[in-house]
Amino acid sequence: MDLLTGLFSTAFLAGGVLALAALGEVLAERVGVVNLGAEGLMAMGAITAIATVTATPYPMLGFLAALAVGALFGMVFAAATVWLRANQVLCGLALTLMGTGLASTIGRSYSGMPARAVFERIEIPLLSQLPILGKALFSQNILVYLIYIILPIALHYLLFKTRHGLNLRAVGENPAAADAAGIPVNAIRFAYVTAGSALAAGAGAYLTLAFVPSWSDGVVAGRGWIAVALVIFAGYRPIPAVLSGLLFGLITALGFVGQARGWPVAPAVLSMLPYLGTIALIIVPVLAWQRMRRVMAAPAALGEPYFRDVR
Repeated sequence: MDLLTGLFSTAFLAGGVLALAALGEVLAERVGVVNLGAEGLMAMGAITAIATVTATPYPMLGFLAALAVGALFGMVFAAATVWLRANQVLCGLALTLMGTGLASTIGRSYSGMPARAVFERIEIPLLSQLPILGKALFSQNILVYLIYIILPIALHYLLFKTRHGLNLRAVGENPAAADAAGIPVNAIRFAYVTAGSALAAGAGAYLTLAFVPSWSDGVVAGRGWIAVALVIFAGYRPIPAVLSGLLFGLITALGFVGQARGWPVAPAVLSMLPYLGTIALIIVPVLAWQRMRRVMAAPAALGEPYFRDVR
């Protein structure tokens, strides 16, 4: 019982990083913009959070500061890809290189330093007493509740239950038709790319304030790329994206348990499990049957800049 509780508790904690970054990527890709800068945004969010809590003992300020930095970088990326119509893949790679490089430079004075303030666990009465999942899910920090309960439900409602969500999806599917209907295509793309970038940076802050409470160069460790893959596997939908993040959190937790219990598997192999899982998830859409392909299909205009004069 204790083993399962610990396993699921670690899974929720570890998966939150990927889930939050994946939600940000869902927002960007739903409006037709591929943001491959998630790795760099997470790195900037992680170091911003550490620097903030070093100056002030309030982890929420560190999280909010990371969101602001992510939004700032996101606006630069959106200006280049939406307004200037630069190549989205190249801009995303440039954002990753710039973000990771800048975070590494800023983080030299914080390397190995534990976070001076972290998000503490908050037990939810009654629910935290449930067997196995009670302690695993309902005795976590506030960001876990935000990522697994509030955000996916709110974003699902926004995307699929509101008129604004219909407009948002139309921008990603057929921007010319959306423009003809009076929907501000570029403004919506700009806004949601910025919001998605903020969430990606927030995932970095979650990493250093809730999961690994310290900064070290390379702490993001490819999680941004895994988040991009999760969005593809989740069919560009928020709730499946969060569940996919939880699945990877469980894979990560199994690696931790295996190392702690001395399983006869090389530690390097256990550490590889999330990345092997990423490869498997990329293959699934290719091998999926026809109905699944339709469900998992990318927005039709994904990666394509919109030229208003070309309809």
